[in-house]
Amino acid sequence: QVQLVEIGGALVQPGGSLCLSCAVSGSIFSRNVMGWYRQAPGKERELVARISSGGATNYADSVKGRFTISRDNAENTVYLQMNSLKPEDTAVYYCNTVPVIFPPSWGQGTQVTVSS
Repeated sequence: QVQLVEIGGALVQPGGSLCLSCAVSGSIFSRNVMGWYRQAPGKERELVARISSGGATNYADSVKGRFTISRDNAENTVYLQMNSLKPEDTAVYYCNTVPVIFPPSWGQGTQVTVSS
């Protein structure tokens, strides 16, 4: 069973930065595309960034140029560096494979709040 533990969320002012990390247990990490998802109140969960096992990245238009995803295959950890944060980035952030492997297993997520 996959376990995902996200940390690093906080309350930050607009324009600020945060770095999230996600530790992944199980055998899925090294061979799968990993991604960061987020879910804002009243909205569906969306994929914001993904990274292949070889390091190729892809971003949602809403975060392109501000967020950077990276991974450490030796440590089974995926990171999300978030810069120039906006209030609309407020959400619970989760990591998981892309696509999500069935049956879906999610961590508790980490809350990011961007507010002055």
